[in-house]
Amino acid sequence: MTADATAPRSLLRRMYDWCIEAAHKPHAMWTLGAISFAESSFFPVPPDVMLIPMSLAQPARAYAMALWCTIASVAGGIVGYAIGALLYDSVGAWIIQFYGGGDKVEAFRAAYAQWGAAIILLKGFTPIPFKFVTITSGFAGYNLALFILFSIITRGGRFFLLAFLLHRYGEQARHIIEKRLGLWVTVGAAILVLGIVGALYLM
Repeated sequence: MTADATAPRSLLRRMYDWCIEAAHKPHAMWTLGAISFAESSFFPVPPDVMLIPMSLAQPARAYAMALWCTIASVAGGIVGYAIGALLYDSVGAWIIQFYGGGDKVEAFRAAYAQWGAAIILLKGFTPIPFKFVTITSGFAGYNLALFILFSIITRGGRFFLLAFLLHRYGEQARHIIEKRLGLWVTVGAAILVLGIVGALYLM
């Protein structure tokens, strides 16, 4: 096997090992929180990319990490809501357009009149980037208190379900993931892409 063929796996292994090692460092929770916060308003990478390896490294702390992800994600969601409500014509429109959803926002806003709660709950739980929900919620003028409540439910449900699985099956999951790291990274990337594509067609 050539060096070129092995290099990508070596890079993946280094990145994975960095996440595992980062779980034991003092700044780990802050990094996880920062990604969770940013993903809800503009950042393309979901917090799962750190939550999963960090929970695998410390299964006993999986629930604490899920709680931290939920708090940071909802806080970031409020920022996304503010972008949609106050800065849509400048910042919000640019972010949505960057992800290819600029022509879907009006239809999405119209859907809030009838399906606002379902949109937040369902899309916040799926791989669809949460920033689509937060920014368009603000743009649509959805009730802020209900937006925060439903965001807590849907983001907490997603992260705590993941924490439950990793806490209960952490050792087995770590063995499976490390044995086929390239495969699982590919699956994760595919889910992320499908989430973005789904957002464009289901908005």
